[in-house]
Amino acid sequence: MFTVTLIAAPSRANLDAAPLEALAKAWGGGELRWLNPGIAVEFDLLRIPDDFNDIWSQLQGQGVDLAIQRSEGRRKSLLIADMDSTMIEQECIDELADFAGVGPRVADITARAMNGELNFHEALVERVGLLAGLPETVVAEVLRTRITLAPGGPELVATMRANGGYALLVSGGFTVFTGPVARMLGFDEDRANTLLADGGVLTGHVALPILGREAKVEALEQVTARLGITPAEAIAVGDGANDLGMLQIAGTGVALHAKPAVAEQAQIRINHGDLTALLYLQGYRVDEFVTG
Repeated sequence: MFTVTLIAAPSRANLDAAPLEALAKAWGGGELRWLNPGIAVEFDLLRIPDDFNDIWSQLQGQGVDLAIQRSEGRRKSLLIADMDSTMIEQECIDELADFAGVGPRVADITARAMNGELNFHEALVERVGLLAGLPETVVAEVLRTRITLAPGGPELVATMRANGGYALLVSGGFTVFTGPVARMLGFDEDRANTLLADGGVLTGHVALPILGREAKVEALEQVTARLGITPAEAIAVGDGANDLGMLQIAGTGVALHAKPAVAEQAQIRINHGDLTALLYLQGYRVDEFVTG
């Protein structure tokens, strides 16, 4: 048995019952189950339809995301999430670089690295090198004035934890950001790289080894083993090339507003919904959401 989930951007809430009932009928599916009127709905079916990709493309043009998963085991015990441009709306290193006067140069490197065009390790070392001489106090200023939580994040973390889930924030960014963000959102644990400083000034170096794609996979494997579960019981979310490993290994891997090269390789693509889409994908109704 499979479950089809359709999710609209909350700001549009443009899901209409009639065409969706027609789609379910054409695919030989069951009755619609509304998870949030106008925003999220699901129905069951026996097999993946041959025209899934065509319908997916059509719905993308209408601002609607479409996913099909096996019905059994959709609700997960572990959330493993990227931070930059996923749980928050910014790339922290780009914000630091703006203070250092090298914003456009670093932002270009970041974009290329996240799209898989550059080696992540080398790109991070190059970007951090451009931050040399920046006062450590800038980190607090960036957190206070520039970092905003991505829509749906607090509900995602709080709802999964309220239902017995464990939440792990794992980033190719820096612990000086993941720590505060993890506390704001209620994550159980965070892992990231360590920026090195001397005398209150960034040295332009990062502690080794660098946490990149393989380290995110290792984090998923280590934490699931510690919890006594399997990676199949995890839902992972990210947007960059260094997230692909964990997205492909987790039971449900979600590319959220991801770079094109990432989205095309991910299990599930969410281009219009926010982070609450991960709850709808697990079958949560809006009246089951916890606000944190």
